[in-house]
Amino acid sequence: MEYLLLLIGLIFLIFSGRILINNAVAIARRFHLSPFVIGLTVVAMGTSAPELLVSLSGALKDHSDVAIYNIIGSNISNIFLVLAVAAMILPIPVSRKTMRLDWPVMIAFSIMVSVFILDLRLSFHEGIILFILLLVFIIYSLNRSRKDSTDDLKKNPGTRPVYAALILVLVSSAGLALGANLLVDNAVILARKFHISERIISVSLIAVGTSIPELATSAIAAFKKETDISIGNIIGSNIFNIGFVLGLTGMIKPLDVNPLVLSFDIFWFLGAGIFLLVMVMAPRKMEVQRWKGLTMLSAYLIYLYFVLANNTA
Repeated sequence: MEYLLLLIGLIFLIFSGRILINNAVAIARRFHLSPFVIGLTVVAMGTSAPELLVSLSGALKDHSDVAIYNIIGSNISNIFLVLAVAAMILPIPVSRKTMRLDWPVMIAFSIMVSVFILDLRLSFHEGIILFILLLVFIIYSLNRSRKDSTDDLKKNPGTRPVYAALILVLVSSAGLALGANLLVDNAVILARKFHISERIISVSLIAVGTSIPELATSAIAAFKKETDISIGNIIGSNIFNIGFVLGLTGMIKPLDVNPLVLSFDIFWFLGAGIFLLVMVMAPRKMEVQRWKGLTMLSAYLIYLYFVLANNTA
């Protein structure tokens, strides 16, 4: 029964996430936001909603490992799995502005949260700092978007009424909440049943499950050749996972951190962002090509191997 409920939870996350993303983009287009910033903010917030609901649910049910490892695993899989798959579908060009302005923000958030958890705890005040800095980033991105807004978006703002999109956003949010509850509860039950640590379940199954909206969005964007949305979604989602998800979760309930985070997972967490820079810049071409996507996917499989080989709590 737990397997069925786990699957139902994932299905709710996937479909609710897709509805949320589509309608969030429809609303954003009404306000003439550029494709990259739609991916960086609106779509990133939508695709981070499953992580938020899962982490909040885990924290409130005293499963701190679920809350922390969900974000660590999700940020790693966003780069090594989601972006890799999108790049293997269609090479993704990356603007210098993205690597000069948005990539450093992602790395700064990653370093900041790594410093915050050195005492094996994410406190209320640290959560506030992450959340406020995210708000600053959103305001900056929206202002930048209005300056860079394209003529195409001005001519094609979308046809769906804003009120209809808002209703669907609310309905899909409820679906995300239900899916998150089912996913966390039954993942923990299965972990205990098979003597698998919550860390393993969270950093693999739950992290990949909550990254499915990012994977779907980036893959669809790649097929539609909307690569600005694809790369913006990945970078933005990683920023939102830290500032929005961990920030808000830490404000609602401070989190205890598993010592294994500092001895193993944090290096992959930080390394994924550095690896992204290397892949984009080498060999002197601002593009995530197919061979780079394959390299990143291989790195993710290596990470999962070491995680599964160390089944400790």
